[in-house]
Amino acid sequence: MLEQKYISGRTAVNIARSVEGGVAAGKIAAGERLPSVRSLAAHLGVSAATVAAAYRILQRRGVTLAQRRRGTRIRPSAHAAPTPPPPPRGVRNLAEGNPDPELLPDLRRHLRSLRAGQRLYGQELNDRQLTAVAQRQFRAEGLPAQHIAVVSGALDGIERVLREQLRPGDRVIVEDPCFSGIVDLLAALALHPVPVAVDDEGMLPNALARVLRGTAEAIIVTPRAQNPTGAALSRKRATQLRTMLRRRPDLLLIEDDHAGQISGAPYVTLVDASRSRWAVVRSVSKSLGPDLRVAILTGDHDTVSALERRQTIGMRWVSHILQALVASLLRDRKVARAERVYTERREALLAALAAFGIEAHGRSGLNVWIPVADESAVAQALFQAGWAVHAGESYRIASPPAIRVTIATLAPADAKRLARDLASAIATRGRTMAA
Repeated sequence: MLEQKYISGRTAVNIARSVEGGVAAGKIAAGERLPSVRSLAAHLGVSAATVAAAYRILQRRGVTLAQRRRGTRIRPSAHAAPTPPPPPRGVRNLAEGNPDPELLPDLRRHLRSLRAGQRLYGQELNDRQLTAVAQRQFRAEGLPAQHIAVVSGALDGIERVLREQLRPGDRVIVEDPCFSGIVDLLAALALHPVPVAVDDEGMLPNALARVLRGTAEAIIVTPRAQNPTGAALSRKRATQLRTMLRRRPDLLLIEDDHAGQISGAPYVTLVDASRSRWAVVRSVSKSLGPDLRVAILTGDHDTVSALERRQTIGMRWVSHILQALVASLLRDRKVARAERVYTERREALLAALAAFGIEAHGRSGLNVWIPVADESAVAQALFQAGWAVHAGESYRIASPPAIRVTIATLAPADAKRLARDLASAIATRGRTMAA
């Protein structure tokens, strides 16, 4: 527990400031538990109500997390970890999560034929051709898609929706394991993640039922290509989850369809007519290229309108040159080929791992999730064998250890060698969790 000597003040504001100052000075570390309200009140000679008010200030400002039985703790840093350097020559990089550059459309060809004029302030936010293409796709998949916004990537869209709808300290239901970018984003917004375990078909119904009895304000779901596990909602599982969510019509539902067309699984949504607050964001980063920084968002009228009102105060709009380019790229046949190739590579790795009796998950998307007993030791052993993979710690909240392997550039022949090296690493560094 944090030593009380680092906390001072006679008012709630001053007590909160002393804690923030201690965090900024490095005297109070992330994860440290604050004294109980009664204990600190006695130490400072103030009322328990004053200390409770200080703790509420700290929670609203995103400095602390109130975790019931675990007490009030200092929130981990909201800053994402720095990008690691590329692996040295001779080590295959299967850790980054990038698409295969060879499977991305040729930008130069599309740019040569692009017809994009100058745009001025006060004109339409969105490219009509792009929104028309997006609406056709969404409606074909069962979404109303009456309201469309264009944002700068999936996380940008999710952040804008959360900022408009939630307040610091609110609880957000997330998958566990979960994309680390979502966890970092929630920390930056002073929102509290509530983990729900997943299997290959999405969130587990019993686990979701338990947290729905709480006070969560939103839920973020990845309908397919879940990062890091590759889970994809089955129609049966989606029906179960939709039925459960109908009991909470007030809950904000956000679907992160970040991989879109190259997922290797059909899009299955949890949105239905009973949901008053919802948003679906679909990025083109994996299918068309990360540098485009474009995603399409659809949702209910109020959610999309609030997002666009706030958008016009800051960045105003996503470049219409980029929007027109994406509209052209969405018709490129290379995207369909990329989905087939990624599926072949993912299934080749799963088959190679199964041949060595290694449990693995990867129903869709660009990643395969492999449970291990000691993820750091196994990742290090693979690195020494010439493979860079991602240790799963940054994705996990309460789920057990694993490693993530990105299959985007992994040919089937290489998958067999990787599986053999992984089997050797597990034999020397610890058995898999399933063993």
